[in-house]
Amino acid sequence: MPTLRIALAQVNPTVGDLSGNAQLIRSSVAEAARQGAGLVVLPEMVLTGYPVEDLALRPSFQQASRAALEDLARSLAADGNGAATCIVGYLDHLDDVGSGRAGEPRRRPVNAAAVLRGGAVVARYVKHHLPNYGVFDEARYFIPGDEALVIEESGVRICVAICEDLWREGGPVQWAREADADILAVLNASPYEQDKDDVRLELCQRRAEEARATLLYCNMTGGQDELVFDGDSLVVAADGTLLARAPRFEECLLIHDIDTEGVTASAVLPARLDAHEEVYAALVTGLRDYVDKNGFRSVLLGLSGGIDSALVAALSVDALGADRVFGVAMPSAYSSEHSIADAYDLADRMGLSIRTVPIAPMVEAYLSSLTLTGVAEENLQARVRGTTLMALSNQEGHLVLATGNKSELAVGYSTIYGDAVGGFAPIKDVPKTLVWSLARWRNEQAAAAGHAPPIPPNSITKPPSAELRPDQRDTDSLPEYEELDRMLELYISGDRSASELVASGFDHQTVERILRLTDLAEYKRRQYPPGTKISLRAFGRDRRLPITNRWRESAP
Repeated sequence: MPTLRIALAQVNPTVGDLSGNAQLIRSSVAEAARQGAGLVVLPEMVLTGYPVEDLALRPSFQQASRAALEDLARSLAADGNGAATCIVGYLDHLDDVGSGRAGEPRRRPVNAAAVLRGGAVVARYVKHHLPNYGVFDEARYFIPGDEALVIEESGVRICVAICEDLWREGGPVQWAREADADILAVLNASPYEQDKDDVRLELCQRRAEEARATLLYCNMTGGQDELVFDGDSLVVAADGTLLARAPRFEECLLIHDIDTEGVTASAVLPARLDAHEEVYAALVTGLRDYVDKNGFRSVLLGLSGGIDSALVAALSVDALGADRVFGVAMPSAYSSEHSIADAYDLADRMGLSIRTVPIAPMVEAYLSSLTLTGVAEENLQARVRGTTLMALSNQEGHLVLATGNKSELAVGYSTIYGDAVGGFAPIKDVPKTLVWSLARWRNEQAAAAGHAPPIPPNSITKPPSAELRPDQRDTDSLPEYEELDRMLELYISGDRSASELVASGFDHQTVERILRLTDLAEYKRRQYPPGTKISLRAFGRDRRLPITNRWRESAP
C-alpha cells in the first residue's frame, strides 16, 4: 500500500510581498523536504498574500504574481527541493476574456493553485467559487473554472480544491469521487470568527466521508488589515476521524504520514483554546501584524484609567512588548483622582511608558473663543484629546490606537476627530461585556502564572464613564451593558426587527431608542479606524447601512 508523508505549511504571508512570501514558501518546503515529505500543501493565495482586494484588478500585479510563481518553481529546484510536489495558492489571470478600454484585451484575475515539481509549474487549477463575506466580490474579481485538478504523487491520487469550494455541495467531493482520489487537498485562507473552528472541523469531517478520501485542510495564519487567520490546519481520514491538527494563531509545519486507506500512527493533537484565550489570541495577532507589517515602530494610546484603554494596553504589550507601547494620561476639569492613579498603576504593572498632558488649559482656550455648552462642550474635550494624540504621533512616529469598543460604536458613543482618532482600533469588534470578561481572564492568567495581574482591579470594577461632565456615568443614557449587548447582538448579527426584540422581552421604548441610535451612527462608523474582526458581523467589513436612510425600526 503506497504511503505518502505530507506537510501542511501553515504560514503568515504579507499581501503584496511577492519576494518575501516566496522566501517563506521556500523555507517551509526546505524543512518539509528535510523531514522527508513528498507532498507540501500551502494556503490559498500564499504567494500574493490574502485578501489582495483591488490589487487583483491591476495587470501589473497579475503579471508579477505569475512571474513570481515561475521563479518560485525554479528556486525550489535550485534549493535542491525540486523532487517534492508543492501545491501553492497564487493570483493568476485569464487572457483575452472580453474587451477592456478602447478595445484592449482584458485580463480577468483568478484565484488559482499551482503544482510545482522539478523546477516547473506542472499544473494549474482555477477556483470555481469565491467567498463574499467582505473579502471578495466574486462577480467583480473572478470567473469560474470548469475542471478539477487531479495529480499523482508516489502512487497516491490527489484532488485539489480551494477554500470556498469545500462549502458547496458536490464540487470537489464529486471530483474526488469521480477521480477515485485518495486525498482531497484544500488550500485555505479562512478568516477567524468566534466558534468557527468547530464548524470548520465538522465540515471537513463530513466532506472527507462524502469524498471517501483523506482530506488535507491547509489554512494560513496571521493578521491582514481587519482580518485574522487562525491556522487550525487539519488532516481528516476518509471515515471522518481527525488525524492531525495544527495549533491556532501561529506558524506551523504539520507533518503526517498517510496511505490510500488513511492508516496512520497515533497523532498528538494540540490542546484547544478556551473561548477567552481564543479571542484574546486573535486580537493580539491582529494588532501585532497590523503594526509590524505596516512598519510602525511603536503605538500610542490615551490611558484614562478605564477598562477599554486598559485592555488595549494589555493587548499592545502582549503583541509588541512594553518598550513599544506609550500611554498618555490627559486629565480634564472633570477627571477623577482615581482615573490618573489607575492609569499610572496600569503603566507600572505593564512596564509601559506614560506621560501626563493636562487638557484643561487647551479646552479653556477653545471655550474663551467659542461659546459651547452641553454635548458640544463635552465633545470638545474628546477632540482636544484626539488632537493631542495625533500631534504626538506626528512628532514621534507612533501609531495611535483608538480604544472604543463595539457597543459604543453601535450606538454612536464615540466622538469623530476625538476618541475616534487613530490608525487602528484593536477592540472595535469587542462588545463591552466581553471587554470586561477578557480583562478578568487576562488577570487570572497572569495570577496563575505567578505574575502580577496587568490590569488594575479598580479599572475593572468601577462604573464606566467618559468623564466629560461632573459625575457622568454611561448608564445615564444607556441601558446596563449586559442588556445593551444582548440587544445589539440580535439586531446586528441576527437582523432581528424591533418587533422581534420586544417579543423577546426587551422594553419597547428602549428598543426603539437603541435601534435608532445604531442606525443614525452609521456615518460615524464609516470614519472609524480599521480594527480586528472577531464576530460574524463586524462593522465596516460585514455590516454597512446606507448613511442617507430614512428607514427606522418600530414595534407596534
